[in-house]
Parts: sequence; C-alpha cells; structure tokens
Amino acid sequence: MVRLRLFAWPVMAVLSVVLLGASNVWAQEAAPAPAAGTTPLPPVEVTTTEAKPKAKSKTKSQKAAAKPVPVQVAAPQPSAPKASDGASTAPGAVNGYVVKEGTVGTKTNTPLQQVPQSISTVTRQQLEERKPQNLVDAIGYVPGVRVGVSGYDPRFDSFNIRGFDATYSGIYRDGLRQLGGSFGQFRTEPYGLDSITVLKGPSSALYGAGNAGGIVDMYTKRPTETPFNELELIVGSYDRVQGNFDLSGPVAPGSSVLYRLTGVVRDSDTEALGVPDDRVYLAPAFTFKVDDDTKLTVFGEFMDATTGANMAWLNDYTGDHVRRTNIWSGDPAFNKFNQTQERVGYELEHRLSNSVTFRQKARYAHLFETADYIDISDFEDPGAPGVYQREGGFIDSAVDTANLDNQLEARFSTGIARHTVLAGVETSYITYWEQSAYTQDGWPPLIDFNYGQQHIERPPIDTWLDQSLFSVATYLQDQIKIDQWVVTLSGRRDWAHTETTETTDVTTNVKQGDEAWSGRAGLSYLFDFGLAPYVAYGTSFIPNAGVDLGDGTPFEPTTSKSKEVGFKYAVPGANATLNAALFDIEQKGGLFYDPESDHSVQRGKLRSRGFEIEGATTLDNGLSLLASYTFLNMRIVQGEDGTNGNEVSSTPRHMFSVWSYYAPTSGVLKGFGFGGGVRYLGSSFGDDENTFKNEAHALFDAAAHYDLVGISQAFAGTRLQINATNIFDKQDDVCS
Repeated sequence: MVRLRLFAWPVMAVLSVVLLGASNVWAQEAAPAPAAGTTPLPPVEVTTTEAKPKAKSKTKSQKAAAKPVPVQVAAPQPSAPKASDGASTAPGAVNGYVVKEGTVGTKTNTPLQQVPQSISTVTRQQLEERKPQNLVDAIGYVPGVRVGVSGYDPRFDSFNIRGFDATYSGIYRDGLRQLGGSFGQFRTEPYGLDSITVLKGPSSALYGAGNAGGIVDMYTKRPTETPFNELELIVGSYDRVQGNFDLSGPVAPGSSVLYRLTGVVRDSDTEALGVPDDRVYLAPAFTFKVDDDTKLTVFGEFMDATTGANMAWLNDYTGDHVRRTNIWSGDPAFNKFNQTQERVGYELEHRLSNSVTFRQKARYAHLFETADYIDISDFEDPGAPGVYQREGGFIDSAVDTANLDNQLEARFSTGIARHTVLAGVETSYITYWEQSAYTQDGWPPLIDFNYGQQHIERPPIDTWLDQSLFSVATYLQDQIKIDQWVVTLSGRRDWAHTETTETTDVTTNVKQGDEAWSGRAGLSYLFDFGLAPYVAYGTSFIPNAGVDLGDGTPFEPTTSKSKEVGFKYAVPGANATLNAALFDIEQKGGLFYDPESDHSVQRGKLRSRGFEIEGATTLDNGLSLLASYTFLNMRIVQGEDGTNGNEVSSTPRHMFSVWSYYAPTSGVLKGFGFGGGVRYLGSSFGDDENTFKNEAHALFDAAAHYDLVGISQAFAGTRLQINATNIFDKQDDVCS
C-alpha cells in the first residue's frame, strides 16, 4: 500500500511567521490498511498473558482433615504489568486525544485518575494531525505552557511551565533528564517522538533537580512487531524541502528482535536574514525480546543542525519603553550556529516474579556547537548617515552527559490496602566546556545595510569555562489503594557535587556540594461515576553552580514547594476527559542578574498561583477536540530593586486554546479530514518593572487531508495533507 500525504503548515512564534507548504508522504505497510479517514499509525502488538501457578492436589489425609473453619482471606495480590512494545502507554490507554494511563506521573503504569498531579499528553494522533516542526510547536496547545516568550527562535526549545522557565531544567527524554550546559542545550526533532507528556508542578520526588513549574517528558519512537514503513516528502515556505522516513518491524519474519529506523533530512531558510533551518537526523532502535519476562531496547540518535546565532532585530530604547525596529541586527557574514549531537542508551525491563519488576535506564549523550554573532550597538551615526556601529563575539561549547536510573517495582497487598512500591537509585554526570569572546571594538560597521558583503574575523578568546556536576540519589514511592481512596507518598534524597573553573583575567576554581530532600504527598478519591478529586503537596530543588561575586559565597540550591487541588473526570460511556486544578507554587533562592553589580545574585523569590482546565475527546464519528484555559498570576516576591510585588514579564494572565479535527468515518466526506485551532494569549508586561505591556493576540491554525483511496484502491494508504500555522500572518512584538 502506498500512502501519500501533503503537509503544508507554517511554523511560527509570536514575533515571526514561517509558512510551510506542501509536504508529500509516501509509505508502504505490510499490515492491513487503516480505514479511510482515520489517522494511520504504527500498529503495536503487546502480549500480556501472565504465568499462573498450578494448583496442588490434596492428599487423602488433607482431605480428611479439611473442616469448614473461619479463615482470613488476604486481598488479591496485584500483578506487575507486562512490558509494552512500541507504545508510550499500555494497550488501550490511549484513544485518539484521550489518555487514561501513563508512566510519567509515577514511573509506573498507573491510571491517570489515580495520580494526584496535573498531567497533559500530546498524543501520537495529535502529532500526526498538527505536524509540529519543533518541540515548542508540539506543546503549544498544552494548558499552563507558555511558548514564544521572546519570539521565534530555532536555536533552542524554550518555554515556560506555570510561569517558570523550563528550558534548562524541565526537559526529559524517556524518563531521564536531558542535561545541558549554559549555552549547550540538546534540541528535539519531533518526528522522532511517539508522544510528549507535561507533568506540572514540582516533581523532584521522582525526577530530582527540576523546574518548579513542571517537566516535559518526550517518549522516543520504539520498534513495533507489525511491519511499518513510511516515507514523507515535505515542501514549504522559505524554500523548505524535507524528507522523513520511519521504518519498523522484526529484523526477519518471526524474529524476536525488532528494529526501528527514523530519519529526517531538511534544507530550509527562515524569515530571518541569513538564518537557515537545516537538519540531518537519524535514530535507530532495536528491541530484543529475550523471553516473556525480559525485554531490552537500545536507542541511538544523531543530529546535525545548522541555523543562525542571532535572531534579533535592532531594539529602540529611546522612548518610554522598548520598541522593535525593522532593522535586522545580525549579519549573514558572521551568524552561524552549528550543532551536532549524539545519543546512545538502553532500557532493560525484567519481571522477576508475578508482582516484582526490575527496570534500568541509561543514556550517554554528547553535544558540540559553535556560534558566531554580531549586533548593532547603536543607532545610525548622525555624523555619518547610513553607518551603524556593531559589537559581537562567539561561543564554542561541548557537553558530555551520562544518566543511569535503576528501579524496582513491587505490587502487593497488606490487608485491605493494595500497594505499588517503587524504589530507585539514580546517578547523573555532566561535563561542560566553553570558550568564548565578546568585544565592542574592532568590528566593521554596517554601511547602507550592506549585509553579508564584508569579511568578519573572529575576535581572540577571552574566557574559558569548565564545569562538571556529579549527582546520586535514592527515592522511594508507595501508591496505596484502599477501596476508592488512593494515597501517593514519594520521597527522595539527592547529593550533588559541582566543580567550576573559569578563566578570564584570572583563573577561579570553585567546588561545592549540595544535598536536599524532596517529596510529594497526594490523596485521591475515585467516585464510581468517573470523578476523581485530589489534593497534593510537592517540593523540588535545583543545585546552582558558581558563587556570589559580591561576597564569594557559593550559591545555595533553588527550592520550591507547591500546593494543588483539582479533579479528573472520565466521562462514563464516552471517550472523553475533563481535568482541572488550582495551584500555588513558591520558588526561593532563584538567581537574578543585578545591573548595579553586573553579576548574578541569589535573592529571588517567585510565586505562581493559578487555575487550569482541560478537556479532550475523540468520538466514534471521527471528531476530536482539545480545549483548555489557564489563569496565571505570576509575581515577584523578592527580586531586583523596584520589582517586588510586580508581575513577571511576558507572562500573560489568561491563555486559552482550542483545537478540533474531524475525519468522517462514513458518508460522502469519508476520506477527508479537516480542522483547526486558535491559541489566545492575553496581555503581559514587557519588563519586570511593569512599565509597559505586550498586547494580547490570537493565532489561528488549520489543517486538512485527503486519503486518495477514495479515488482508487490503487492509491490505498496514500494521503495528501496541508497544515497551516498562524494563517492570518499575525505578528506582534513581545518583550521579556
């Protein structure tokens, strides 16, 4: 069967629009073709049978001695679930946009109704229908997540969760933290993902050093038992041409070894002058099904990405507030941002008994990047019209990381209580190296906007930085179910050692050790009609490297605590969920840049209070709907002088989004699919002093597809698809 899709989506952020056009997909599947009008997904087969002990026959003496005496019967012993194959959740846990079970909230397969914490998942069907081109686009419809904080930027996956910056401390891959350095951050290719889950609120009890607002855990595509082969050809605006392929199945018919090979090749410009968005991505994976109780999956990834280091316009600071001009601040002659990254890792799962399972996850990753940037430092020289003075520099950085997470899960009963106990030991190691330079002198001026027409040399290196961080942690969690009550208790102890060596005019070396307890306690009640109200309390921390240059004292870890009350509702008899939460998060010890002393100081205290509500459904008639609203009051309790009590910049109080897609399963429109969405962001302050505001705005998206099997069976599996983001070309300035 051949499947051809035409995708045409624009990728955009608040300040810019990238209108991507037609994308063609060609694929073959050995499995039966999905019904026309449905989103074709890689089929997954899972074996869940469990070994049962044989009943022993009684001897004659035992039969004779048997009497009807009163006995106490122990509660049934819960069984450990079988290892899944290919999917991010257990069979039947995901139906279209609706997710009923997952692992991110507890590191165990748990119904989401029983997890006392807000969780939102971008399912595989959403990724197929919306076709995001980066992680930021993929999570743009998740409540509580703020993307485009400072406009369109292909260099990093930047976003906030509940008002807290999660770029550096909130991104996880397959349950392991995606470590990075100050400028060296790993990037994500969404075509390599099966799903994305956002766990909101402090989560250090299970995941260690993490963001106060929450984490994003990305689930990599796994090998599948059923052969699956897909090719996509994508073309779009700004001369974008991209090819994707995704191949999976047994390495040979009947083999217990499965493979998956996913790849992307892209050549593209962007709206920014001299800023490409090129990429080569390759991700092989193998699953070895050793026996019914043991499975090993090995992952690999390579990505070579090229874009620009300067995405900025020249800003005008002369008025009552900052304004963007139409003058591009960078220069194609000195604006490269080249990055290569590699990963290799594995997941081992072994069921020791009917109720005990051991898991081990490990990953090594390496990143190297080099970035050159130049900026206009001042407006047009009055004495020399058409001349703009410039400044700039470069940064070269390398990151090596290693993660290891050992887990032991046991399911058992004590009287009327059923337990799911998880114990773990986790270690991580990161080394970060950086050399850089920044100067204000010696740069050729921009004359009459002669971009790209001058040769620009790199300045000499003036700063070297070496940093290493080693951490080890132990954690314990007990999920206790008594009748319709569910108690979740989690605790963790982390030890971290950091060493930083920096050389400018002199060399400084700082060693510091940090340790911290973190925990979570939650209580849920499961009503028979699908409602599950809950209350929860959680804490988190982030170790901070470096010292306060004012007094030479090392920075303490940044800590946070959260109170949350909410409900989760699974509509009886319908594939629909409705979740809501009220939350209060307080973060202490954040680092702030002090312009008076020209260095970072630790005196920060932020408070995030708000409300979220989210509904999702996928109906039998082919209609899917996702809707959410967020109210967020993000305040600076202790910050820079003159900001205490103010709202945090670029953090709107109101965010609202709706996405709907309809693919009729019968009638004259069978084979067609169409939908769209709107993302509304309310006004926000443009600075922490709250002197001016960014305007509110709404961005509209749309999508449509047609399965060509409606024309002829010869085109079975062929699809044309068009996606458009920000279809009205809305452009607004955002200051942060």
